[in-house]
Amino acid sequence: MKVLSIAFNTFRENLRDKLLYNLLIFALLMIGSSLILMRLTLGEFHRLILDIGLGSINFFGVLIAIFVGIGLVSKEIEKKTIYTIISKPVARFQFLLGKYVGLSLTLLINTAIMACGLLAVLYMQDVPIHAVLFKALIMIVVEFMVITAVALLFSTFSSATFSAIFTLALYVIGHLTPDLKAFGEKMGGLGKTILEGMYYVLPNLDRFNLKGHVTHQLDVPTGDLLVIGAYGLAYTAFLLTLASVIFQRRDFR
Repeated sequence: MKVLSIAFNTFRENLRDKLLYNLLIFALLMIGSSLILMRLTLGEFHRLILDIGLGSINFFGVLIAIFVGIGLVSKEIEKKTIYTIISKPVARFQFLLGKYVGLSLTLLINTAIMACGLLAVLYMQDVPIHAVLFKALIMIVVEFMVITAVALLFSTFSSATFSAIFTLALYVIGHLTPDLKAFGEKMGGLGKTILEGMYYVLPNLDRFNLKGHVTHQLDVPTGDLLVIGAYGLAYTAFLLTLASVIFQRRDFR
């Protein structure tokens, strides 16, 4: 109940964040802009709409996860409200989990709104909607969960600015992990060991990218989807556990 209470309060706080609405509006405008851009292209406009739509949902969702996520803990510290919170009969891991669940709920609702915008554009342009589109949207939400956990982890021991930089850097690297492994195999020696280590330790965010499957109408087997989803949830659990350990040991006096 304590976790749910914190999650609900976090959700309400997020709804008052102007940044959230600004990013959501920009995302919907980007999705809508595909209607204009498709008039400038010759053929393949179905793929253009899907590419821009899914790209916008992913990009602006990640921005929300990062810039709202880094403030989950840092704002409480800056406002000195963290002292009031930790003095209450609430375990620190419950506080972090509640914050995480609150932002995850916010991201889920925002993703649903952006997805509805994309579906409306697809419907107006008579673009066929396949099941793989919804699978891609589910994987986008799982990726948001991982990124939110990363932002929360960094916010437990770093300032808001550095947390944003670290999270954004990890997001970029996370989408390049397959390239790191391939590059390491070409290098050999110590370089190969280091890059392969990074490949297995860092989150492989490229696994969640099904945009190519959607634009080319390639279905993803349910079994593969479950494996990818389980990987995302397991990595999220690992990050939240690590964040709880760090936050538990932090001295706020």
